[in-house]
Amino acid sequence: MSRTQWHWAGLVILSVPLAVAFDHFGLPAGKLLGPIVAAVVLSLRGFDIAVPKPAFIAAQGIIGMLIARGVPASIFPTLSGHIAFFVAGVLVVTVLGYGIGWMLARWHVFPGDTAIWGSAPGGASAMMIMAEAHGADVRLVAFMQYLRVVCVTFTASLVAHWWGVGTPEAAAGVVASAPSLFSAPDSWVRMGLTLAVAVGGAVLGLRLRIPAGALLLPMFAGIALQDLGAEKIELPPLVLAVAYAVVGWVVGSRFNRRVLVDTIRSAPAVLASTLTLIALCGAFAIVLVHWAGIDPLTAYLATSPGGVDAIAIIAASTPVDVPFVMTMQVLRVLFSIGTGPWIARMLSKRLKSLARV
Repeated sequence: MSRTQWHWAGLVILSVPLAVAFDHFGLPAGKLLGPIVAAVVLSLRGFDIAVPKPAFIAAQGIIGMLIARGVPASIFPTLSGHIAFFVAGVLVVTVLGYGIGWMLARWHVFPGDTAIWGSAPGGASAMMIMAEAHGADVRLVAFMQYLRVVCVTFTASLVAHWWGVGTPEAAAGVVASAPSLFSAPDSWVRMGLTLAVAVGGAVLGLRLRIPAGALLLPMFAGIALQDLGAEKIELPPLVLAVAYAVVGWVVGSRFNRRVLVDTIRSAPAVLASTLTLIALCGAFAIVLVHWAGIDPLTAYLATSPGGVDAIAIIAASTPVDVPFVMTMQVLRVLFSIGTGPWIARMLSKRLKSLARV
């Protein structure tokens, strides 16, 4: 076996027992958390983990269809009936995210534009693409974005476990009631159509150069087809597990030795700011509970700052209002994509003017 094949074998061998362990203890998205941890550990030990781009594109399309499956026609009544809550949620989390970036720039942890792009609470991959196009240091932006994704994923999974499961007996019940990994699909034809829309939509979204298009275009296509009654989304557990693993490997592999060396000095400040952002968004979730009258776990997942694909995976495996959670998450991603360049330019100019004073 070649060196690369040995590295991939080690990654799979470590990912599987970690995913099984997380699932055993009832953590939501255990099949995502296991591969993330495995990729981080092996990347820091010098393993060369380069997930093929087509695999990541296909995985994003599958996660997009997963989101669509959890967002039925009720998304439109949900949106119209809670428009004030969604507007407030999107604006508050966005302001908090950029506020953290502003402080990191003012404290000279990172250059202004890099700190602002790295703190933008949108899709991590979309923010990286736009940051690179606007001249920011994409390595540092990737570190900030994916560190937040990892922290948000683990904290959201722990909160969902504590709130939705609570006891070891309940966790065992969740594991026992989960469908078998090798369960056959209800319809092979529907599964084929689902995968065709997922992969085809992801490729088209990439070719059209839509920010986060590999996730968003299949999601919108799945919602439309499902609401029109043209297709019932069929995603067997094994297909989802593979998609989760690919997303987890991509996220975890961002934390390699080179990135760690480049960011070691600033890592404590970035980690502290990330945890602060998570805590502030959690505080706003409490406000949302009293204001909107929704359950605390739904509010927490809806306001979690980033990792829309990871939040979709967690929401799908916990008893929450999935349309509410995903509507808030998707609206924030779209808002960040649409306003990110303008906000980054405005804040960067403001920082430069303050530096000259």
